[in-house]
Amino acid sequence: MITVEDLRLMQGLAQRVTAVRPELVNGDASYGELAWNWGKDHAAFGASWRRELWFDGGELVAWAWARLPHQVRRSDGTVKDVTGASLAHQVHPGHAPLIDEVIAWYDTTASGLERAALPGAADEFALPRWAAHGYRTDPDALGDTGSWTQLNERDLTGVAEPALPAGYRFRTAREAGTAAAIQAHVDAWAPTTYTAASYDGLRHAPAYRDDLHILVEAPDGTMACSAIMWLDEANETAEFEPVGTHPGFRRRGLARALLLHGMRLARAAGARHATVACLGAPGHPRARELYYGVGFREVSRDAPLVRPR
Repeated sequence: MITVEDLRLMQGLAQRVTAVRPELVNGDASYGELAWNWGKDHAAFGASWRRELWFDGGELVAWAWARLPHQVRRSDGTVKDVTGASLAHQVHPGHAPLIDEVIAWYDTTASGLERAALPGAADEFALPRWAAHGYRTDPDALGDTGSWTQLNERDLTGVAEPALPAGYRFRTAREAGTAAAIQAHVDAWAPTTYTAASYDGLRHAPAYRDDLHILVEAPDGTMACSAIMWLDEANETAEFEPVGTHPGFRRRGLARALLLHGMRLARAAGARHATVACLGAPGHPRARELYYGVGFREVSRDAPLVRPR
């Protein structure tokens, strides 16, 4: 299990890495991604998580978060058995050699399982160390429809005025209420593992703010689009995670308007930059084009690796 105290330490390291080497922020290790993944999943899957923390003089300088085999139940009733292991991790660039300890810990913790990991593509020190431990590029993840992600960033100067279709309006989770906030995510991402317990977990995650959990309400009362922003005050950055639109309300400009609205709210809250992640493979252009269309550009990307059973 990973506690909320662990999460705060891990987010603190993410902030320090972002401040000095933002291109090294790898998949699942950004400030907002940590809060999102822990918040929505710790109640359902926390028993299958293992973690290790490395300190130097009382300061966290590396962490590893292994997700071991577990069963996933989705909102449509389907069940999936996850049989392999995956790793989220981060090492401060000033302590780069610790990556060997991270890998060794992961290999011991997930012994006998197929193991996946997501180092950053710009981490020139770590990538050869992963190879030395037997990890290889994951061909499935890097295919035309692969699952690797890129992190995108833009500054918050010159954010355009958002425009919604007639009858639509912006709301916050504070205004719309719990049930509406939950349904907005379920509608956008179905089938999903997201439940009322997931949202309750999110509200206990550090940096969650219901005034930065934003939605678009349709004329019929449906929450047609939603996003959560995670404000990293140390780096004056707001991270969007997740962003989703109800399938019945797509291609109406709602997500674009919500992103612009969110960036203006983030700027008012003290942010100078915004970030958002998306799938980077050529076969997944829609989200990337949306984010590029409102001024985001790639700052880092994953280099997915796998080690067979």
